[in-house]
Amino acid sequence: MSVPTGQVWRMLRLDARHAVEMAAIERECFTLPWSEEQCRAAFGQKAFAAFGLGCENSLAGYISIYHTEDELEILNLAVRPHLRRQGHGLRILRTVLRLARKMDMHKILLEVRDNNTPAISLYERCGFKRVGLRRKYYADTGGDALIYQCELNSCQL
Repeated sequence: MSVPTGQVWRMLRLDARHAVEMAAIERECFTLPWSEEQCRAAFGQKAFAAFGLGCENSLAGYISIYHTEDELEILNLAVRPHLRRQGHGLRILRTVLRLARKMDMHKILLEVRDNNTPAISLYERCGFKRVGLRRKYYADTGGDALIYQCELNSCQL
């Protein structure tokens, strides 16, 4: 998928109609042997939303979240590899940070592979701080997960 110059992207609330495109992005971005839906079911997550960045009939990336009373957890932030350097991940993350503020959330949590330097850099630029480590968290590689947190009043939009 190539992106024409001057393409206008917009945020979308994703639903079942976008499942095929989300699965395609997952295959491009993740090495996990299960789908987003299977991950959520395995962890018993219920309150869930997915937002994507798209134009016309194309999806550039998506972010999936779930929330409790006062915090929001980012499950996945995925942007098609050939579009990452165009700032789409930052656009999606900023949208979710604004949404969390409107929902009166106090903090955002996320887990990221310890070797995912681009994602770690993005999160740190937005004010996330490393607060923990889950050893051998990822079933596919046995890799560690870094736990990041952002207090919404200190996140940088």
